[in-house]
Amino acid sequence: MKIALSIVVAVLSSPAWAAPGFDAWAEGVAAQRMRANPVLATVFQYFNGEEQAALDGRFAPITKIAILANVARERKELEELHGFDPKALTPVQKVSAGVIGWSLEQDIATADYLDDDFVFNQMGGLQVELVNFMTQQQPLRNARDVQSYLERLAGLAELMDQGVARARGAEAQGVLMPRFITTKTISQFEYFLAPAAARNVLVTAMDDRMAHIEGLSAEKREAARAKAEKIVADSVLPAWRRGLALMQEQLPRTNDDAGVWRLKGGDKYYAAQLRRMTTTDDTPAEIHAIGLAQVTRIEGEMDGLLKQLGYVEGSVKDRYARMDADRQPKAADPRPELLARYTSILRDAEVRAKLVFDVQPTAAVEVRREPPLTEATAAAHYTLPAPDGSRPGIFWAPLPGPTFAISEMRTLVYHEAVPGHHFQIAIQQETHELPPYRRSRVFSSGSAFTEGWALYAEQLAAENGWYDGDPAGRLGQLSDALFRARRLVVDTGLHSMKWTRQQAIDYGISPTEVDRYVVWPGQACSYMIGRLTIESLRDKARVALGDKFDIRKFHDIVLLTGNVPLKVLEGVVNDWIRAQAA
Repeated sequence: MKIALSIVVAVLSSPAWAAPGFDAWAEGVAAQRMRANPVLATVFQYFNGEEQAALDGRFAPITKIAILANVARERKELEELHGFDPKALTPVQKVSAGVIGWSLEQDIATADYLDDDFVFNQMGGLQVELVNFMTQQQPLRNARDVQSYLERLAGLAELMDQGVARARGAEAQGVLMPRFITTKTISQFEYFLAPAAARNVLVTAMDDRMAHIEGLSAEKREAARAKAEKIVADSVLPAWRRGLALMQEQLPRTNDDAGVWRLKGGDKYYAAQLRRMTTTDDTPAEIHAIGLAQVTRIEGEMDGLLKQLGYVEGSVKDRYARMDADRQPKAADPRPELLARYTSILRDAEVRAKLVFDVQPTAAVEVRREPPLTEATAAAHYTLPAPDGSRPGIFWAPLPGPTFAISEMRTLVYHEAVPGHHFQIAIQQETHELPPYRRSRVFSSGSAFTEGWALYAEQLAAENGWYDGDPAGRLGQLSDALFRARRLVVDTGLHSMKWTRQQAIDYGISPTEVDRYVVWPGQACSYMIGRLTIESLRDKARVALGDKFDIRKFHDIVLLTGNVPLKVLEGVVNDWIRAQAA
């Protein structure tokens, strides 16, 4: 795989010129980035005192003018970064420079494609993203937070109207979502709008969470609830109706073409998305070929295990489906039992992880069921713990039924929680040797490191016997790996090779997942590309160090480096190999 070299070369070769110290400069750039994105500042609780409290009540505008103004600032910041002499930077600063530079480059490169991103979609569209943020991540710890919640609630309508304007502007450029995505998005709008304001989730979730605020009287709680209900009735619901009206208006003008190839300049847009997500320069054709090879390899392993369990006839896909069907729970509503089983697997993983990890997060992690608004369309996912300890890391498990992914339960825990996303994200957040902006992941490093680590965690569990005595669980792990390999084939097929939605489904990907790739082009490719890169670096270290190789130390260097582009990670691991050899 070819790793993007442009930012590394730029940082390492640019001449020095008069500039403030790197740390002060980087911290200033990070702080400006957070002030320009109050939602992220809230998620990270990046500032202290009144400054943070004020940001907790605001949203940034999402108009094209506002976004392009931020990009103009980032161009200037990239020029400033190139002015630092790399020879004067410490190892941590060099890695930070690589992360900052790559993030700025990607923001600038993708600014040309703002109209190609769907403002409304079934995965992270404005109509669900805002609701989920307010009900799950907006802090409600004290009376000041209640005020901030109400301030943000009052700002939702303006954001929705800006989103509607963006979507209309995109349509004027020939950009409409596929019909099947528009239909799903309409359903989400309708679900949100169905209850009266008093029963709207923005009101009920606030009321439930206020019950845990010490010192908040019943009278003040009721006054806040009533104010929230009025804002929702007078402002939020009408705005969401305007969003719904736009989707209904656009629906007759949509078609079922799934890939971004149909857009003007869609090939360049997709190439930019692949670079952003995988942090490589791999072409769609190269990624497609990697996927095909991995599919063949993994299906061979699954075939042998399925035969051992007595599933001999039919394709790997059909036999695995029969095996999973045979293991479906018998209870009328098995969800409480399944959530308890997820938790049991999670606690077992925490014990097992001590054998292969020195560094472990101090933040707690737990399993929760995906909220009803998004359960039908969501994939399992993880949200980070609050830096102040007020919220644990959470593995969100969708359980819509009527069937459940029983054989994949272990793998989902290992991927989303321990030793996957929770280890990678929480450890980075807690590593005080990193500057605050690195701990908080202020600068994006794409999906390849984060998702690659989580997929690596699944394989690591298999290599260390965590599936012993559970061949169905091991098949679940292989099935998930096969799924990620098929993603490479399907994502590139949809967006570069003009596959239809049905072709992707026929290849073995569920309709819900296919629809995810349709609205997030390139993101699904980051998993397997990231895993293969981390495994390649581990194998390189093992060969180079021989008896000196310690898997725990390798994990330490990867996790304590934090989320970085893959080329930056390669440089860090190479430096570590040299140091260990010496």
